[in-house]
Amino acid sequence: MNRRKFIRDSALLAGATWITTSASATIAKILDPTYLSKRPPIGSRTFTSPVIEETIKTISASMSDKHLAWLFENCYPNTLDTTVEHEIVNDQPDTFIITGDIDAMWLRDSTAQVWPYMIFTKQDPALAELIKGLIHRQALCILKDPYANAFYKDLSKRSEWESDKPSPIPGVHERKWEIDSLCYPVRLAYHYYKMTGDNSPFDDHFKRAMQQIYNTFKTEQRIDGTTPYRHSRVTSNPIDTPPFYGQGQPVKYTGMICSAFRPSDDSTIFPYLIPSNLFALESLKQLAFLSKTIYNDKAFADKCETMASEIKVGVEEHGIIDLKGYGKIYAYEVDGFGGRLLMDDANVPSLISLSYLGIHKPEDELYQRTREFVLSNRNPWYQKGRFAEGMGSPHTGRGSIWPMGIILRGLTSTDDREIKNCLEMLKNTHANTGFIHESFNPDNPESYTRSWFAWANTLFGELIVKLWNERPHLLKS
Repeated sequence: MNRRKFIRDSALLAGATWITTSASATIAKILDPTYLSKRPPIGSRTFTSPVIEETIKTISASMSDKHLAWLFENCYPNTLDTTVEHEIVNDQPDTFIITGDIDAMWLRDSTAQVWPYMIFTKQDPALAELIKGLIHRQALCILKDPYANAFYKDLSKRSEWESDKPSPIPGVHERKWEIDSLCYPVRLAYHYYKMTGDNSPFDDHFKRAMQQIYNTFKTEQRIDGTTPYRHSRVTSNPIDTPPFYGQGQPVKYTGMICSAFRPSDDSTIFPYLIPSNLFALESLKQLAFLSKTIYNDKAFADKCETMASEIKVGVEEHGIIDLKGYGKIYAYEVDGFGGRLLMDDANVPSLISLSYLGIHKPEDELYQRTREFVLSNRNPWYQKGRFAEGMGSPHTGRGSIWPMGIILRGLTSTDDREIKNCLEMLKNTHANTGFIHESFNPDNPESYTRSWFAWANTLFGELIVKLWNERPHLLKS
């Protein structure tokens, strides 16, 4: 078997040799040769953007692999096709975006779901209004409960997790404190402004939400070692609630922010979650920019920049470790006492996603060494099977791979062969559904979780659009 060693301890596949040699016969039997569209009928779609439709046509026509083109056509518009509720409320655009098969909106997922469409906001005013409505709705959610991660459109609706202690207030689906939940709305607002120059979403209501983000981050720095946050759930799944009466493991003050949960909605082992702290560092700098530019509020901007500096020092002193065989890399979680967890998770933010999020350049040596580690068998959640290899997540347990991890590998790669192999694995593991799933069994892709996971679908579309803009030869070959 012909392999090129891209990383230590785990050989990356040359081209798609490994996949096609062992699995092509099986794959040939399950692929739909007709490539019928899996999109809803036009009249049943929740939102339509002419510029997105034209982009789909243009890119698909340029792709030589019709199977891959069909997958792109189904997946890229999936958020717009199936998850959007957009209306005008009190003369303001209001956009609620469900995650897919759960009738609730995550602050993280909703931002990530519309992110691949952001580049078209200047070309499509209706799409820009959709984004403005989401900025408005996310600010509403943050003001309702900054510790919550997911919300209902009906702000009086009771949670299905009502038995959690404390019980989520009406309108809150789940109250899992995750740093990234407050970073994603900042990312959305900042880049919307940078792309459009439109400051209309940034009213006093939005400003109060951004101040609430800062206040929550400040509280969760836990300067005195305490937190008002609790989350207790009666469950047989130990990663569904933090230990010690819902407070989590003890930490030593470092300047970093504690996160009770990961972006996977699983509880952290050590509360200083490094990729989320790096994301928060970036978000605080963006908050400072918006504060100075939109509100002329230098005092608040200075506070944000000071906290960003505190986090940076904390990460540099506690979040970077020297690992034999690799050199200096990022840990995934730490506690400030010397405890550290070495792994990565397929959800974003993750260590591999740091260049995707703009926190590191792809060529940065610290990032490259860390990426090398997380794509190796030293990462306990990197798994291999007959049809694919890639990162999974404790959220779905051993024996499953997340397509999102494979997509991020492609999005952060600078090597054509690595990217092509990612495309081949994605193409061969959607179980003839035409959509990207949450996870799948790498030895049996027909065993998967979540048939309607809009973020993963749209992220795959983002990968194809990126390749079309930057490496069109890969889609034409």
